[in-house]
Amino acid sequence: MNNPFHAGERQAQALAGFDVVAHGIREAMPEQHQLFFTALPYLFISTLDEDGWPVATLLCGPAGFIRVPDDGHLRVNAPRRADDPALAVLQTGKQIGALGIDFSNRRRNRVNGRIGRMDKNRIEIVVDQSFGNCPQYIQIRKLTDVPVSRPLAPREDMTMPDDDARALIARADTFFIASHAPDGADVSHRGGQPGFAHLVGNRLWIPDYRGNKYMNTLGNLLAEPRAALLFIDFDNGDVLHIQGTTQIHWQPDEISVPAGTERYWTLDITRLWRFRSALPWRADAVEYSSATLSTGHWQRESES
Repeated sequence: MNNPFHAGERQAQALAGFDVVAHGIREAMPEQHQLFFTALPYLFISTLDEDGWPVATLLCGPAGFIRVPDDGHLRVNAPRRADDPALAVLQTGKQIGALGIDFSNRRRNRVNGRIGRMDKNRIEIVVDQSFGNCPQYIQIRKLTDVPVSRPLAPREDMTMPDDDARALIARADTFFIASHAPDGADVSHRGGQPGFAHLVGNRLWIPDYRGNKYMNTLGNLLAEPRAALLFIDFDNGDVLHIQGTTQIHWQPDEISVPAGTERYWTLDITRLWRFRSALPWRADAVEYSSATLSTGHWQRESES
């Protein structure tokens, strides 16, 4: 692709002082990405709800539940719960972002595109963009399969984080962000020291560390400041979804920020929901990446 970056991404690159000439964004998946997706037991996806808000979730299944018939299509065969707002709005022709991430080796690849065909359990993604991301800030985890309780616990809706939500955010070293721009939906990974997503009242403060300089997420947030965050509890299988409006702060010296922060952004929470014990796996141990260990923690000054 000659220039895959939309106006918001180019503006974010300019504000960050980046001059991105070379890139690895393709219009179809290379063979190594095709093989990568077929081996995954989960896939993170994002789209827009009826009100234009980004929504995110993940689909799970045994290895092979994602099929790749050719370099332009992903076919995902997984059950979909009716009370998941992100799954309820999926329909043919809708924009969709997908992220594959392997917690055992820090590999991650993304595809952005449209929904081709779908039925009760199957979704076909028509690929418009395919690209890999660096392994920075991804923590290695060993996942263990567990049975999912039936019936599933009902969705819990909130307008402010409760104590359990605050505790999960405070110890989280990983979350996923759904954003949107005129040319499509996107979902990306963020990682850092536990508590790097710093919650004060109903506002989250998130450092932005050195990355691939594409500025996909921040470029999307410049074009459309609404976003969704997905936190997963590796200990008990809970999934926490947060929607809110973001603001990017390009000068990190405005407040005391964690070491390694090049800029930061905030998210004012408007809505949350949680699925308890929803994941068919758990994780026992964490091996932090060297990039994560080079970052710091929020200082108490940020709470003032």
